[in-house]
Amino acid sequence: MYDDSDESSPFVMLTSPTKSWPASYGKKNGMWYASPGNQGWGSKPASRKPSIMEADLGTLSTTSGSIKRSAGRVIRIINNLDHSVQCRVLLNLRTSQPFEEVLEDLGQVLKINGAKKMYTGTGQEVRSFSQLRNEFADVDTFYLATGTALIAGSPIRRSRSRPSVMAAAPILPTEELPKVPLRGARPRSKSRPRILYAPESEILRTNGEYSMLDMMKEDPTKVTIRGLRRTFYPPLHHAPADNTPPDKKLQLQWVHGYRGIDARRNLWVLPSGELLYYVAAVAVLLDREEDAQRHYTGHTEDIMCMDVHPSRELVASGQKAGRDRKSQAHVRIWSTESLQTLYVFGMGELDTGVTAVAFSQLNGGSYILAVDSGRESILSVWQWQWGHLLGKVATLQEGLSGAAFHPLDDNLIITHGRGHLAFWHRRKDGFFERTDIVKQPSRSHVTSVQFEPDGDVITADSDGFITIYSVDSDGAYFVRTEFEAHTKGIGCLIMLGEGTLLSGGEKDRKIAAWDSLQNYKKIADTKLPESAGGVRTIYPQRPGRNDGNIYVGTTRNNILEGSLQRRFTQVVFGHGRQLWGLAAHPEDDLFATAGHDKHIALWRKSKLIWTIQTGYECVSLAFHPFGTALAAGSTEGHLLVINCENGAVMLTLRVCGSPINCVAFNQVGDMIAMGSQNGSIYLFRVSRDGFSYKKVNKIRGSQPLTHVDWSMDGNFVQTVTIDFDLLFWDAKSLSPERSPIAMKDVKWLSSNCTVGFLVAGMWSNRYYANSNTIISTCTRSAAQDMLASGDADGYIRLFRYPCISPRAEFHEAKVYSGMVACARFLYGDQSLVTVGGTDASLMVWDLVEE
Repeated sequence: MYDDSDESSPFVMLTSPTKSWPASYGKKNGMWYASPGNQGWGSKPASRKPSIMEADLGTLSTTSGSIKRSAGRVIRIINNLDHSVQCRVLLNLRTSQPFEEVLEDLGQVLKINGAKKMYTGTGQEVRSFSQLRNEFADVDTFYLATGTALIAGSPIRRSRSRPSVMAAAPILPTEELPKVPLRGARPRSKSRPRILYAPESEILRTNGEYSMLDMMKEDPTKVTIRGLRRTFYPPLHHAPADNTPPDKKLQLQWVHGYRGIDARRNLWVLPSGELLYYVAAVAVLLDREEDAQRHYTGHTEDIMCMDVHPSRELVASGQKAGRDRKSQAHVRIWSTESLQTLYVFGMGELDTGVTAVAFSQLNGGSYILAVDSGRESILSVWQWQWGHLLGKVATLQEGLSGAAFHPLDDNLIITHGRGHLAFWHRRKDGFFERTDIVKQPSRSHVTSVQFEPDGDVITADSDGFITIYSVDSDGAYFVRTEFEAHTKGIGCLIMLGEGTLLSGGEKDRKIAAWDSLQNYKKIADTKLPESAGGVRTIYPQRPGRNDGNIYVGTTRNNILEGSLQRRFTQVVFGHGRQLWGLAAHPEDDLFATAGHDKHIALWRKSKLIWTIQTGYECVSLAFHPFGTALAAGSTEGHLLVINCENGAVMLTLRVCGSPINCVAFNQVGDMIAMGSQNGSIYLFRVSRDGFSYKKVNKIRGSQPLTHVDWSMDGNFVQTVTIDFDLLFWDAKSLSPERSPIAMKDVKWLSSNCTVGFLVAGMWSNRYYANSNTIISTCTRSAAQDMLASGDADGYIRLFRYPCISPRAEFHEAKVYSGMVACARFLYGDQSLVTVGGTDASLMVWDLVEE
């Protein structure tokens, strides 16, 4: 290497040749250099731009001038005659020095007299700086030779444990060795862009805490996300990677909420007194007396429909189709006592999902029907104990929403939906005879079907009417009576044992009772509070009794209990729309949620402590480090500050005009960073234990931000963009930090950013069913020994931390169909909380010993 005092030296060498000279590094006047005794070339005219220089933030500077960041790149050069002699250099691709002279200088460094040729690992000759900048932009390693060369042997894979092993095939001079045929050498595609999240020319930017030799001890990790490659640099010191699965695994402890936003007929009471309903891919059995839940988790995708066997000891549930063969649409029949799966049918027969499922009544539930949600809406009937298909028919009804067996005829099926009410009589040969009761083009949507004790059919529709159909002596159905029961759509009907019909309105939120024995005279009605939403389904609290007490599932994902004579109280609270905001309390096992329904709630595992309704849809949350205040970011760019004791909104600030997607306090709680959809970071100074805020400034960006972390010292912020780029921000100088190598040893307070060196093993993991899995959220335990992630396919995974290798093993659970919006460890690292985004589901997991 050259002496730092020689200003006309043509280049800087990053590592010394590994065989001949021991590395001796230092820094003088901002330049990296080695011991003067290692220099091996003469001086060049001072007027020329040097060919190799140091990289810095704004420019690549040398003693003779400055060069733009894009003018330089780091390469590895190898002696073609002795592959153990190699070094890394930073080339100035815009130097005025001839390319041939640069090759001679590099040859002297590698102890090659008269070096005239440079080759890639596949034998392609490099003839100019232009080729290095364009054609070979994705090649890192080059070989120097005195004459022509060729490839021999197959490429040697780079090993993480042996960084000196070359990644490319060796180049052999033709005048010394005979030609050997190519075997397995595959040149890297020139058409694939080499996209990094920061320019390679900034690789030398240091903060003075480590030497250039330290920087080369461990190779950077490269991860391909959505077809683009990102490079992440290893910190100098980090815990050793352990690819074994963690000692603890996930066990579902509690499910909050109820699926009423888009599902009907999904609430029952079992003989044990437990409430049965479903959320996402989980069937929930809630015991109110014991304040406990049991869960059936046999499904891999969202449950779309469910029915209870006449014995009330078995349940049939149908799921939607997933992306792989293991997640095909099918129906599962399982025991409510043991939660064991007894039968599975429909694999390969059902297409995109199961719209409706129902047991027969007259023969003790031996038959079961299923309606496919595909374009043809195929109705099939099965003898489920044997898995026999008794018959199927294409209904060709796009808006079909429900089906049921007639209680007095197991071969008669009623289907209903948008402009559709039809009777299907199944013959012994398996064919169906169809009778349309509602003729096209009817605009009304038949939403529910019930039956009178003598077999007459009762229907409710989206216009608020109840219609009763009777059968004449010829077996033809006719309208016996019809009346307007609600102002708009009716969500459900249920016939009680004493002949009382209950109807629930989706829009008017009313529940009305009608006496079927007196030509459906209204007995009484009541109205649910506005905060609860409309009626989605009704079920008696004690089936068979006439006490009037009922459970009501609502369109805002709540379950209420009460009667028409008394007020309704809340049994289950769930967010009524998309749920994205989640934060864990820093000093207690509490957590908070915020959703598009404008509700913010505070929870303690299975208990709802308080909930408030704000004026804004909220998507992000963060607790102040003292645990006294809660900050929420809204979709309209507001910051809401809430008192954690009582849920009172203490402050509302207008931050920007775009959604605030992520918020975080620094470790001492005197600063808050907010990442916006407009790509900027907003910084506010915080005082009075999190209740007073003063704007400091903003750091402008261009890409929408999704996750944010503070550094331990509070000097830096890292964020992830919607395109999964990792960006760094200097909170002191209020500027973007463009050098990733300068940030590699920064310690981070949290690990919510989904990309980086220490979490790279979550991406393209070899054990994933889908190699293109997109990680949507992650969180690190307080003890920094576990990492939890959620992806766009609904998987929740638990890794050891750090998670560096794509061979890292994990424990996983799948209870969501769509994206897992957020996951957070609770205080003490004994529990994990996850939210489901679009389906508004909220789940608490215990971490139990494997």
